[in-house]
Amino acid sequence: MVFGSHLVLFSRDAEADRRLLADALGLESVDAGRGWLIFAMPPSEVAVHPADAAGADLYLMCDDLATEIAALAARGVSCSAIEEARWGSITRISLPGGGDIGLYEPKHPLAIRRSDKGQV
Repeated sequence: MVFGSHLVLFSRDAEADRRLLADALGLESVDAGRGWLIFAMPPSEVAVHPADAAGADLYLMCDDLATEIAALAARGVSCSAIEEARWGSITRISLPGGGDIGLYEPKHPLAIRRSDKGQV
């Protein structure tokens, strides 16, 4: 039985990206050996979208995008302008290693269960 997922981000500056995940986003981690950090992720869901080329994007979800952007700015992290889509309000966070991740406030029903919202 599948019990979880493991996402790999490829980076030109892995140490800087790890610092951003730990310090700016507050993700907890374990050391898998020799300083190789593996970060805990919030509950997740997966969607499959039609596209011309195969690929994947990481999007973190939040309840209040404006508040999260302000909190990130206070930690020195800049975000792109907010874009509105049918499925959510979205920003992008540039990673020091050259990649980026999305952050959005969903407008769609969630597949994850949230105990903090009374969902079990």
